[in-house]
Amino acid sequence: MTLPALVAPDSFKGTFAAPDVAAAIAAGLRAGEREAVEMPVADGGEGTMDVLVDALGGEHRTVTVSDPLGRPIEARFGLLPDGSAVVETAQASGLGLVAEDERDAWAASTRGTGELIAAAADAGAAHVLVTVGGSATTDGGAGALEALEESGVEPELEVLCDVRTPFEKAPSVFGPQKGADPELVKRLEKRLDALAGKLERDPRGEPMTGAAGGLSGGLWGGRRARLVPGAPYVLDAIGFDALMRDSAFVVTGEGRLDSQTLAGKIVGEVATRCRQAGVTCHAIVGTNSLDSFDERIIDLASVTEATNLDEMKAAGRALV
Repeated sequence: MTLPALVAPDSFKGTFAAPDVAAAIAAGLRAGEREAVEMPVADGGEGTMDVLVDALGGEHRTVTVSDPLGRPIEARFGLLPDGSAVVETAQASGLGLVAEDERDAWAASTRGTGELIAAAADAGAAHVLVTVGGSATTDGGAGALEALEESGVEPELEVLCDVRTPFEKAPSVFGPQKGADPELVKRLEKRLDALAGKLERDPRGEPMTGAAGGLSGGLWGGRRARLVPGAPYVLDAIGFDALMRDSAFVVTGEGRLDSQTLAGKIVGEVATRCRQAGVTCHAIVGTNSLDSFDERIIDLASVTEATNLDEMKAAGRALV
């Protein structure tokens, strides 16, 4: 019996959702007469809620919350069969919700994410998974904490992080992409320092507390949230390892293959698990920015660049 290929890509951020990428690559493999199993993946960033809800058989709920600049917006959260909920920061506080000329790293607030968490708790969830990638914010979670305080709810929080950056580094590492110039970065650092000193636990120096502009650290420090690496959490939750071992090879992918891939992103985690299990792993990516040394570390059998769905299909066909 010929084993199938396992197609397990992340989204191509801001361009293609993970299920669309998986479908295109799988179509190419099938065109070459190789059966394929589609398993979209995520690491705590954009698209994680849909991956978990779809894989585990949950449902979505829609509520009105605040966007990063305080405007009302319709956003979703997920309810899972075990009674827990999934809240995706990008739904309410995402960078994609703010036009490029509107980006304001100082004003952008996580309040809407706090409102989503409160809505999930009101829907009956005692345990809420918060995925924190892709935010427009650098408020250290102050907005979310304020909204939760006003709501009066106290769910158990588990935060899925896609980076290991500590709280105090959030402005310098992520601020520029959110519209912060060097002067504003310094102001943001001072604001986070002030907030850290007021929290029940000081998040400075703690790995993963800088995700989503410090939202993870705010929830850790102010709500005693548990922080976990998103990539391994998601792969374990959706049963990746069993399907990987029953596959001829694995095809993963993301929008940009770079140094962050080796620092907790999903493609790095997929490649590591494949290497440990002795399963060949290929990557199809929008852009490959890894140097030859990093490519050897990640140990991918091949890396192919593809910028649209047709090119992804062709790349999948070429692997047969």
